Amino acid sequence: MKLDSRIPQGPLAKKWENYKNNQKLVNPSNKRNLDIIVVGTGLAGASAAASFGEMGFKVKSFTIQDSPRRAHSIAAQGGINAAKNYPNDGDSVHRLFYDTVKGGDYRAREANVYRLAQVSNDIIDQCVAQGVPFAREYGGLLDNRSFGGAQVSRTFYAKGQTGQQLLIGAYQSLMRQVNAGTVDLHTRTEIVEIVIVNGKARGVIARNLVTGEFTRHFAHAVVLATGGYGNTFFLSTNAMGSNGSALIKAFEKGAAFANPCFAQIHPTCIPVHGEFQSKLTLMSESLRNDGRIWVPKKKEDAEAIRANTLKPTDIKEEDRDYYLERRYPAFGNLVPRDVASRAAKERCDAGFGVGATGLAVYLDFKSSIERLGEETIRSRYGNLFQMYDKIVDDNPYETPMMIYPAIHYTMGGIWVDYELQTTVPGLFAAGEANFSDHGANRLGASALMQGLADGYFVLPYTIQNYLADDIRTPRMTGEEKEFVDAENAAKAKFEKILAVKGNRTVDNLHKELGLVMWDFVGMARNKEGLQHAIERIGEIKKEFWTNVKIPGTTSGMNVELEKASRLSDFITIGDLMARDALQREESCGGHFREEFQTEEGEALRQDEAFAYAACWMYQGENNAPVMEKEDLTFDVVKIAQRNYK
Repeated sequence: MKLDSRIPQGPLAKKWENYKNNQKLVNPSNKRNLDIIVVGTGLAGASAAASFGEMGFKVKSFTIQDSPRRAHSIAAQGGINAAKNYPNDGDSVHRLFYDTVKGGDYRAREANVYRLAQVSNDIIDQCVAQGVPFAREYGGLLDNRSFGGAQVSRTFYAKGQTGQQLLIGAYQSLMRQVNAGTVDLHTRTEIVEIVIVNGKARGVIARNLVTGEFTRHFAHAVVLATGGYGNTFFLSTNAMGSNGSALIKAFEKGAAFANPCFAQIHPTCIPVHGEFQSKLTLMSESLRNDGRIWVPKKKEDAEAIRANTLKPTDIKEEDRDYYLERRYPAFGNLVPRDVASRAAKERCDAGFGVGATGLAVYLDFKSSIERLGEETIRSRYGNLFQMYDKIVDDNPYETPMMIYPAIHYTMGGIWVDYELQTTVPGLFAAGEANFSDHGANRLGASALMQGLADGYFVLPYTIQNYLADDIRTPRMTGEEKEFVDAENAAKAKFEKILAVKGNRTVDNLHKELGLVMWDFVGMARNKEGLQHAIERIGEIKKEFWTNVKIPGTTSGMNVELEKASRLSDFITIGDLMARDALQREESCGGHFREEFQTEEGEALRQDEAFAYAACWMYQGENNAPVMEKEDLTFDVVKIAQRNYK
């Protein structure tokens, strides 16, 4: 199939304006007759549902949580980017656009990224109007701090809880519409099928996670805003309930899955501390503003620390290797996440890692506390330091934090065009659920920016362009054959899982999948390992369908059944990730093939062969997916080897 990105004509800086000037609109009286389903209530989903409701559409909002406020957006810590240039340090819309394209290693679509930079300033105004308590500097303006991949300070923040505060803002906008009757909110409800009628997305099949009841819901358009698929790895920074099932439902109904191998490794996470751990905890990238990353220069010092006979505070300044400052003097500790992660892995692999496992490096605030005072550091990062202390039982004001890279965000996702519409007409994807904007690596503080941009400032325009041709489409009852068949298919999958009656728990199988993914599809990949991963994932899939053990029934609450259904989708995603990584014979961003690196160990792209988005199409349960390409062209940005030195 041909992938039409629907990029508007005209100069890059005018494309979004040209689009809005020429799009189709739906008049107010017709909006009341059009239904939109929004799946997910994080920043993208809550902002989209609130916007649609405010505009007059009839909206149904679904979340697996008991409240929209429990969406995983709440976990974002460090901040949100915008090009307001309050510090007067040279920022601009063009510079934010350029940094994002470069940070994504030139694997994103120029037009989408430029639009993101354009609307970034509107997001801040919107959030301030909602009462989001951004930090302010002494003159009263909103304060900014620095994040990786930029040489300007453009990140707006609310201590270390920016995601929580932004989500509260979006949540109150959503609940205002719920109260007004324009949004019908369904909590503790999971989407288990997408309904296609005459080639268009026309609704969903939902399962109540408390009662087990299946229900049918019609809409003229469906928006997926369900986040990423990092939990394929079992251990990640994602909430345990975060999953990729809605993406797989879309994939199985004909939506292309783009760049699945582009998964982000976050460099500042609390290291793994035991085999019974269920998730990992992120320490905000904002800590790299004032924290300095180092390992001992001498292997014997690192070995003594691992043996617990030497403390990090015993290491003299001249015996510390501030390796990011050494290798990347222009950006220092604020290099992009993929660069910082690989540098940490290299030091640990070379034998300089610390902690009991040797898989950790130090993030040290000693210099900043001496320079700025403990109270200043406490005011900037106090809740993050407290969280670290509670988890590790160590005071980071006195002892350096230990950090190590972990799976975090996923840049891949459902392929969308400029309008955020998938290859299935009427099915849209927003936020982390789509592949757009970040390329092969996401810059810190850009996830919140994209989620709110899509929900508040992009979809309200683009979905009208689609719905304008649907104003004469009558509402369906849910009794149509397509709805009945979709519900029966969903029920059949749950019954099939229950019927296995094997001996292995869902978590046991998921951990096995996670280890395969981390070892062979993680921070470093190679051809032999990826081929092995595909084979092992196939074996895990067979083991799942012949030996998984699920107690209970489909009626009532059954958490193990929920997890099992999601694991079956994670297995599909794992296979997609490995296949995508195998065909992409280059290194770029979060995708690092050991066969393709410079003499200095940096990622080596192959632009002539791989300047495209890899879009995978479903071919049936027992058939390998096939790949289509969307070629990426760069009319404004000059492609170059990334250099943060």
